[in-house]
Amino acid sequence: MSNETPFKAAAIQMNGAGSVDSNLMLVDELLAEAAGQGAALAVLPENFPLMPERSRQKTAIAEEPGDGPVQDFLAEAAERHGLWIVAGSMPLRSPDPQRTYGACLVVDSSGRCRDIYRKIHLFDVDLADSEESYRESRSMYPGDKPIVVETPFGVIGLTICYDLRFPELYRHLVEQGATIFTVPAAFTETTGRAHWHTLVTARAIENLAWVIAPGQVGTHADGRSTYGHSLIVDPWGTIVAEVASGNGVAVAEIDPRRVERLRREFPALDNRRLVQGQVDPAAH
Repeated sequence: MSNETPFKAAAIQMNGAGSVDSNLMLVDELLAEAAGQGAALAVLPENFPLMPERSRQKTAIAEEPGDGPVQDFLAEAAERHGLWIVAGSMPLRSPDPQRTYGACLVVDSSGRCRDIYRKIHLFDVDLADSEESYRESRSMYPGDKPIVVETPFGVIGLTICYDLRFPELYRHLVEQGATIFTVPAAFTETTGRAHWHTLVTARAIENLAWVIAPGQVGTHADGRSTYGHSLIVDPWGTIVAEVASGNGVAVAEIDPRRVERLRREFPALDNRRLVQGQVDPAAH
C-alpha cells in the first residue's frame, strides 16, 4: 500500500472502567470489529488499559518500553487482526518513580513498535462551574518531544487529549510532514460538550489534515464522566464518522490524496507570513 492509496481507519471508543484484563478483552473485541469493517489502521483512546481511580494504579501497571503484558497484547493483537494500531495512551515508567508517562505507542501490523509519543501537555485545570479539578502533573510526567511516524498511510502526527488545545503543536507536526493527526482522548463530559467537536474540526481545518480522535466514554470508578463522541474528520473539517455513546468503532475511508489536493487548491499553509512572531517579507 502506498501512502496515496485510500484506506479505512477506525476510532475505537470504550469505557475503560474495568480491570486491565477486562479492558484488553474489550479492546480486542473492538479491534476485531474494526478489522471486520475493513480498517487497516485503528486508534485506541487515552488510558485504554485502565481509567484509574487513584494515581497509584498507574504506577502499579506502568511498563518499561518494549516489556510488559499490555505491550505484548498490542503486538499480538496487531498481528492477529492485521492492523496498524495507534495505542491511545498507557502508562510507561518515567524518571520519577511516583509518576508515569502517558505514552502513545504505534504498533505495525507485524507487531513491531515503530515509535512512542509521551504526552506533552498535562491536564491541570479547575472548572469552577462544575466544581471539577484535575492535576495530571501529580501522577504524570510530561513528555518533551513531538513525534511523527512514517506509515503506509502517510505521516501521522501523534497527540493525546489535552494537547488538542495547543495548535502550535499541530502546526509543528505539519512542518514535520504530518497529513494525519491522531488524538486519543478522555475528555470530560463538561469540556467535551463545550469544546470537543470545535477543537477537533479546527485542527483539521487549519492544517488541512485528517484527524482521528477516539475517546473514553461514560462514567468511571473515580466518578469522572467522559464525553465519548469519537470522530474522524476530513481535511475540510467535515465529520465523516462518529460514535456518540457506548462502546463502538467509527470507521471511515481516508483518501491521503485529499490532503495534497486541498493544500494545493487552498494554500493557507504556504500563505503564512508570521514566522516565530515576525512577518516574513519573502512570504506574499
